[in-house]
Amino acid sequence: MYSDVSIAGDPLALPHLLPLVPQHPGTVAEFAGLARSIAADRARWAPQVRYDATSRWYARLRTGPGYEVWLLSWLPGQSSGLHDHGPSSGVLTVLQGSLRERSRTGAGLGVGVGVGVGTGGEISRTLAEGAQRAFAPGYVHEVVNDALEPAVSLHVYFPGLTEMTPHACTSAAPRSAVSSRAAAAG
Repeated sequence: MYSDVSIAGDPLALPHLLPLVPQHPGTVAEFAGLARSIAADRARWAPQVRYDATSRWYARLRTGPGYEVWLLSWLPGQSSGLHDHGPSSGVLTVLQGSLRERSRTGAGLGVGVGVGVGTGGEISRTLAEGAQRAFAPGYVHEVVNDALEPAVSLHVYFPGLTEMTPHACTSAAPRSAVSSRAAAAG
């Protein structure tokens, strides 16, 4: 007579049959590569884009171990407001159109090619289609569509986004923490 073990095999030997737990990227470059690979799959993200005349539209596209990916659309004039991402680092990739990013000058921020120093200790950058920006926890910035055409962007946050702290435009001190995931996709 056959037993369950003789028919199905040793149940302790089954883990090799289970799918491997995916490993999340471990470096900023790997997260930027993840964003580029998602961006390259236009057939996957483009049909999901929506536009909202009253506020930025956003949708969480994907989650993985320790990260999440958001898709955002921006009509002309729409802005994220000045904010940080709490304990999350991130990679912003412009998928369509162009966006302007304003960031606070401070420790670790410098002026690079195509970057202008604005008034009040801010740096302003135009991010054209395909441009990427990586940032660490505590990075204070605002993203705005100041072009005449709609824009779409992809945001990878690690760890997943749990808060977004709005900042006053005239002070480096945060106004308050917002923990809503919908408000946090910035």
